[in-house]
Amino acid sequence: MKAKNRFGIWAAFILAPMLAMTPASAFETIARAAMVIDQTTGTVLLAKNENMSLPPASMSKLMTLNMLFEALQDGRVTLDTKFTVSAKASKKGGSRMFLREGERVSIENLIKGIIVLSGNDACIVVAENLAGSEEDFARIMTARAKKLGMKNSTFGNATGWPDPNQRMSAADLVFLANRIITQFPEFYGYFSVKSFSWAKIDQNNRNPLLGLVEGADGLKTGHTQEAGYGLVGSAKQGDRRVVLMITGLNSPQERAREGERLMNWAFRQFSQETLIKAQKKILEVPVWLGQKDKVALVSQADIEALVPYQGRDDIKLSVTYDEPLNAPIKAGTEIGTLSVEIPGLSTKTYPLVTRDDVAEAGIAKKLLAASNIAFRTLNKMITE
Repeated sequence: MKAKNRFGIWAAFILAPMLAMTPASAFETIARAAMVIDQTTGTVLLAKNENMSLPPASMSKLMTLNMLFEALQDGRVTLDTKFTVSAKASKKGGSRMFLREGERVSIENLIKGIIVLSGNDACIVVAENLAGSEEDFARIMTARAKKLGMKNSTFGNATGWPDPNQRMSAADLVFLANRIITQFPEFYGYFSVKSFSWAKIDQNNRNPLLGLVEGADGLKTGHTQEAGYGLVGSAKQGDRRVVLMITGLNSPQERAREGERLMNWAFRQFSQETLIKAQKKILEVPVWLGQKDKVALVSQADIEALVPYQGRDDIKLSVTYDEPLNAPIKAGTEIGTLSVEIPGLSTKTYPLVTRDDVAEAGIAKKLLAASNIAFRTLNKMITE
């Protein structure tokens, strides 16, 4: 029977010692609910009421866009396909694209109208032309959200208009933003468009991060009296991308300040680093009845992690492996895991494999091992 053996390694042996750690969880936000993730590593940097179902306002338009992007990607429609504007869509209040009843508008222009202008009328046009009615579209959106794993999202409409069934969580909105960025790169560029004109009316993108944060390129704002001011935002600097969601702010100015503050914190207080290179020996473990007595454990890929600038000496690494290891052993055999524990962030584990082949010992070594065991057993019986 194999037993687990755990071996601790202090990260200070691998990383240069730095100052004392300030946990990421100590950072606070005035938002009612919030979530900040480093998309590159999947690290959650901040989470506050992240699973609470709240009114998302126009941030729920991201789900309407997701449905439209899926239709485009599936080939059901193209960017040049034209949708007809209904009376209901043309009369919808709130933020508008100012569409006219009977007008035929290309999907590309509707996408710009939804993203840049937050057009409620454009959302209804998409809903009616994809599903027959806005009500049916909302039901389809809800079912699709559940299938995607968005457990705290339901929809009563395509716009984010106040409705008791219009609810989303911060975690669901961050998931959805990440999905749009990664699954629909051919359409993501529309989110960085700063202005758009329709019906001879020029309007600017409401996303404040586009003019405040380096590399900001999405996604969507929202506001109703019930929801307060909210934002789903993303920015890319170098090889890192950060996605955030905040809601429940008191004004557009407060939303802009908090969004900028969280983005700057996420980029300036953390760095993505290679902790251990691929094939670098992490630990040698004993081998029973092999031509070699030990074998090195390595990772087949670079082990990377998001590391706080302050606190690199507080990172703890530990190895768990099955023992005893009986020869023969082939190189690349997975026999253990490396756990990387960074205070304030989630612990992650990585598979470890043997670096080399270890052949079975010859008959002489086996006989010697057997005689040693017999001798120790006899000696124990005599001493007892």
